[in-house]
Parts: sequence; C-alpha cells; structure tokens
Amino acid sequence: MNHDDPVTRSPWSDWRGATPARVALGRAGAGMPTDEVLRFGWAHAMARDAIHAALDVKELEASLHADGWEIAQVHSRAQDRAAYLRRPDLGRQLEPDDASRLAATGGPPRDVCIVVGDGLSSLAVSRHAVPLLAALREHLPPELSLTPIVIASQARVALADEIAEAFGSRLSIVLIGERPGLSSPDSLGIYITHTPKRGRHDAERNCISNVRPEGLPYPMAAFKLAWLVREAFRRGLTGIDLKDESDLAVLPSNSGTALL
Repeated sequence: MNHDDPVTRSPWSDWRGATPARVALGRAGAGMPTDEVLRFGWAHAMARDAIHAALDVKELEASLHADGWEIAQVHSRAQDRAAYLRRPDLGRQLEPDDASRLAATGGPPRDVCIVVGDGLSSLAVSRHAVPLLAALREHLPPELSLTPIVIASQARVALADEIAEAFGSRLSIVLIGERPGLSSPDSLGIYITHTPKRGRHDAERNCISNVRPEGLPYPMAAFKLAWLVREAFRRGLTGIDLKDESDLAVLPSNSGTALL
C-alpha cells in the first residue's frame, strides 16, 4: 500500500475492465477521487450535448440515398427542441401538413414502414442508423415491400404509428436515439409495432436497445430485428405476446457470429 497516495482504491477495481459502468471508483477521504469527478462531469456534458444537438438531416439523407434508399422527411408538432423536451405529447403527433402529404402519396399499401427519428440522441442516429440499415437489408425477404425511409425530426417513438398508418403499412420499424446514459450517449433503440395506428401503447411493441459497436453490434441487431419482423407477420402481433427467441436461431456464417 502506498501511504503517499491520497486515494483509497476499491478492492473491486479489477471489475472496471469488464464494464463501462461507474463501479469501483475508490475514494479520497469522504469523497470521490478528483479524476473520477472530472470523468463524471465529462460524461454528463456528453449526455446533455446528445440530447440538445440537432440531427443533420441533409447529411443523413445523403448517406441513405448513397446506399440506395428512397427517402421522405416529416416533422412532429414539436416545432423546436425546447418544445420537444417540455411536451412529449407533441413529439408523438405528426405535423398536420406532413400528415396530409403522406396521405396523398397514394399507391398500394406497403408491408413495412421504416422511420428514423432523432429522439433523445441525434448522435446515436447519425452514427448508427446508416450501418444498421445496411446490415438489415441482407436479412429482409426480397418480397417484402417497404415505404420510403422516413426521417422524422423532433420525434418520439409513437410518431411512427401515425406515419405508418398514413402509408397503410402492416408493420412499423422505428430507429431512434435513446435517452443518453453516463457511459452511452449514442445508444440507438429499435421499436417494432404490428398494425401501427394512432393510440397504440408500448406494451404492443417490441424493443431492441443499446445498438452500437460497444453494445449490441449491427449484425446482431439486424438479425434480431429481421427475426422479430418475420415472427410479427407470422403471428400477426408484436409486444408482450411476442418474445425474442432469436438467440435460438443461427446467424449466417458471413456475420462472424455463430449464435446470438
């Protein structure tokens, strides 16, 4: 023991190599060590920045176009970030002009509507939406018809219900920035809803969370999502009655992972 060291080390410090969680911090007197206080401040600032940063919609649209996706854009009734954070209900409602525009698109109903929403972390969307969709494309059946990918600004999860309803889609998939944590300011969430329409509640959805290289990697997330999509159509439902049993299925050999 170094008696000149003002920090009392935690006996569990070896665990820190196994998790990004704030464990085994040690102490300096009755408080935390200075370096841990500084790391906490940095992590908190990253989380705040992720919540308040605006999504670069033009850059995202360009990247998705480059991958061959057709794109549409919408906005919720929360006109700015302040309104979005104060009024979650506005983030769940489509701006009236956008609702009318989607309803007027015409054409036959599509099977799946994919929405990319900024949510509570635009950083997550800008980093992970494009590679995740590229990975998903390999797993979706070719006969499945898709709407244009809808980029939604100031969006909550339920906004996709109204978007997919306007398209007449049988299933909605929402890629959205999750609430930032102190070790994960860029975590992407995925929500799947069968027969989406206004008034759906969270128990009628399935969720895949923490999609990012440090959490659930893109190939595994895409495999889980494609499995849930297939089962949702086969069983005619999503939510608490559809359990994720994709870990019993084998990933393709080129994914680099034998089992989920």
